[in-house]
Amino acid sequence: MSADREWISTSGTTSERAPHSDEAAIEHARAAMEMLLGPAASRSCAVRYWDGSEERPGAQLGTSAQQAAGSTAKPPFTLVIHSSSGLRRMLLPPSELHLGEAYVRGDVDIEGDIEAAAGLAEQLRDRLGTPREIARIAACASHLPREDSAHEEAHRRREHLRVVGHKHSRRRDREAVRSHYDVGNDFYSLWLDRSLVYSCAYFPDGSEDLDTAQRAKLDHLCRKLRLAPGERLLDIGCGWGGLIRHAAANYGVEALGITLSEHQAALAREKIRADGLERRCRVEVRDYRDFPPGTTFDKVVSVGMFEHVGRAKLPNYFRQAARLTKPGGLFLNHGIVRARDRDEGWRRWLRRALWSEGKFIDRYVFPDGELVPLDEAVRDAEGAGLETRDVETLRDHYALTLRQWVRRLEGARDAAEKMVGSQAYRVWRLYMAASAYAFASGKLSLAQVLLGRPDEHGHVEIPRSRADIYAPADAGAAAQHAAA
Repeated sequence: MSADREWISTSGTTSERAPHSDEAAIEHARAAMEMLLGPAASRSCAVRYWDGSEERPGAQLGTSAQQAAGSTAKPPFTLVIHSSSGLRRMLLPPSELHLGEAYVRGDVDIEGDIEAAAGLAEQLRDRLGTPREIARIAACASHLPREDSAHEEAHRRREHLRVVGHKHSRRRDREAVRSHYDVGNDFYSLWLDRSLVYSCAYFPDGSEDLDTAQRAKLDHLCRKLRLAPGERLLDIGCGWGGLIRHAAANYGVEALGITLSEHQAALAREKIRADGLERRCRVEVRDYRDFPPGTTFDKVVSVGMFEHVGRAKLPNYFRQAARLTKPGGLFLNHGIVRARDRDEGWRRWLRRALWSEGKFIDRYVFPDGELVPLDEAVRDAEGAGLETRDVETLRDHYALTLRQWVRRLEGARDAAEKMVGSQAYRVWRLYMAASAYAFASGKLSLAQVLLGRPDEHGHVEIPRSRADIYAPADAGAAAQHAAA
């Protein structure tokens, strides 16, 4: 794990795994799980306790061997509880944060479909929608045995990201981005595509493998921007440079990518050199706010970056994007948006406060990240002087992308744990599976918003229809652009 990634350390163990415990502890655990999940027969998952007993939907309690013999139905996943003290930590009080941390620590495991387990977490949020329900379960969990105070405190210490400074200051933004992306290039290489594109892929018919779908996404972006040989392209938050290399090699542009991660920039430069693109493609470690006044590009693109900007800073973000786009030019913003909550206002605030909604992602994955509904993003963009020319949502595509990432990460578990440790592996597995569920269920979406900066005559350089985006590719175009 990178030295740049600052963690609050934990004890070196994941959890104690006692093979047996007293009957009272098991009974308290069963009672707590019934309050949390409902009667065993009606649950969507199985639960296995530390003594080997298991509760399965539609089956009676017994050993795991007896369960296997008496029930043929296989639930999508099994929640494995390794100890009474681990369950106590998870439920005092029950929250999205504590459930996630119980999995990260290894107090509980998820065997099977982890995306289905993420769906269960949403059901729990709705079930525990009042202080009364939370207090009932916490009171039941308080009867579970606890460890001695020193051991308990060691398990409660959480390995999480720490960023300092004023929220969304340049320094803090830089630390937040690096905390996520500097976990290691080799780690990301285990489960991303060959070009290391860490954003929603594009699956025209759904059967594409990840590499094909990511190339299709890069082409989709370039075609929407109507890139032409000799144009200057800026990629805000370029990652490992996949888009700028693709655009320079296949569309003949001069491309600049900027990132706040030194690790990403170093590998991106290696790939640029390997592709022989140094004359038309480069990467800088630079904040998007730090360009000299008057700097403009023919086309500007931002992929998976505006989620880090912060709701209050979005007007400034779009104003800067408008300044960097030449009059008549195009800016394409590709980013995650959230569905507008039916309980906006104090109801949503209460639910977030009770359930610690969003705190797991903020603490372990994307510090200071903030998602807004699509209409707010468009409002802020147009308030900055940009004109909305096209909007496409790729929600289904991101669910497919995340599922492929999760499968690839799970397939490389041993290598991943050697690189970054068990807890970091669990964080990434959980957050990507939960994200796949959120996209599949419509809680999140991915919006590509194509914006123009009108010139003094109100003109934007864009065709009147989308036909050119979907027209068959010219077989000789790439070679012509590469030779330009």
